[in-house]
Amino acid sequence: MLQTISQKILAKHAGLKSVEPCQLINCKVDLVLGNDITAPPAIKEFEKIGVSKVYDKKKIYLVPDHFAPAKDIKSAEQIKMMREFAHKYGIVNFFEIGCMGIEHALLPEMGAIKPGDLIIGADSHTCTYGALGAFSTGVGSTDMAAAMATGEVWFKVPEQLKFVYTGKLQKWVEAKDLILYTIGQIGVDGARYMSMEFTGPVIDKLSIEGRLTMANMAIEAGGKNGIFTPDRKVFEYLKFRIKNLNSSFVIRHSSLASDPNSEYKKIYEYDVSKIEPQVSYPHLPSNTHPVSKSHHIKIDQSVIGSCTNGRIEDMRIAGKILKGKKVHPDVRLIILPATQNIELQMIKEGLMELFIKAGAAVSTPTCGPCLGGHMGILAEGERAIATTNRNFVGRMGHPKSEVYLSNVAVAAASAVAGRIVSPEEL
Repeated sequence: MLQTISQKILAKHAGLKSVEPCQLINCKVDLVLGNDITAPPAIKEFEKIGVSKVYDKKKIYLVPDHFAPAKDIKSAEQIKMMREFAHKYGIVNFFEIGCMGIEHALLPEMGAIKPGDLIIGADSHTCTYGALGAFSTGVGSTDMAAAMATGEVWFKVPEQLKFVYTGKLQKWVEAKDLILYTIGQIGVDGARYMSMEFTGPVIDKLSIEGRLTMANMAIEAGGKNGIFTPDRKVFEYLKFRIKNLNSSFVIRHSSLASDPNSEYKKIYEYDVSKIEPQVSYPHLPSNTHPVSKSHHIKIDQSVIGSCTNGRIEDMRIAGKILKGKKVHPDVRLIILPATQNIELQMIKEGLMELFIKAGAAVSTPTCGPCLGGHMGILAEGERAIATTNRNFVGRMGHPKSEVYLSNVAVAAASAVAGRIVSPEEL
């Protein structure tokens, strides 16, 4: 039976030769992830199960990042619960202040993700890891608890969608624009509980950072997972992050691709040469508009960072826009590197100094304002442009505030202009 890459991964972890859409299966997982919002409920459920140990001390990752550094007593207590749980059960991979980052940037950076892995996380943006050829998806805290105890989880095999991107990217169009445009075309439920497979010559040329951005937002179209075929770029990315990555590993995983003529529920084809930088208006990621039609929108805040666009490639793009410029006096520009290593690289490359001289506030790694946690909450009537992934009502603060989503270049340029603009207009 012909299988897509997602079906192959699920079948392997279920101990089956093949799987079909809507089939119920039980799978062994390679990694279980939780953060400071989702892990505490999972820990409480785990304790109710009555087991004396976790299924594997090295395959559970706990990363407090949403309200870390702890913004108040409640968040401090949640992180404390995670810390004590990690110590009690000998969990190796607990990453806190000083050795942490935003979970979905940290794990790929440290080499925790491999092609063909099956990964679950009690966070909806766990789908990020599909950029490296893994099947990764978000689950609830109770599923996380069960997986920490057993190393297994059940799935309904998703139907398959294929997205093919051709043409040549316009200047300042980034991977973020491709995924925003796609969500705008199919809607926030256009891929509901389906696998989104991203392919085509444009995808082949896309950086790993760009692929991570696209996979990250698969959930914003309702996708069960987003996934890319692991190619030479993936293995080049991994060889600096995984010890003893040898030729046999590459050969073993290089055949991990969808079979020709695999069955898809639908195939979408997009000519990217027709796509300009996109802006998602409130209050859905699917409410997309070209930046050229958004110039009338004044902003109070610009946020560059998050698990979607907080990597070093993003910081370099922001640096190109902000070099020699000043943030508009009516705008607060907040820049959030996604990991400590990225922050260190920013210092080495002079980006930290560049941003501060431009008038930006640069934070330690944190999800912070993305979910209305801290480090940039909006007041009533305020507007922000952000490189984050969601712009629901009240997402970044007051229910009567507004969030506009964009790529890094547009967010940086808008911080300078005081309104939403393309970098070419500065």
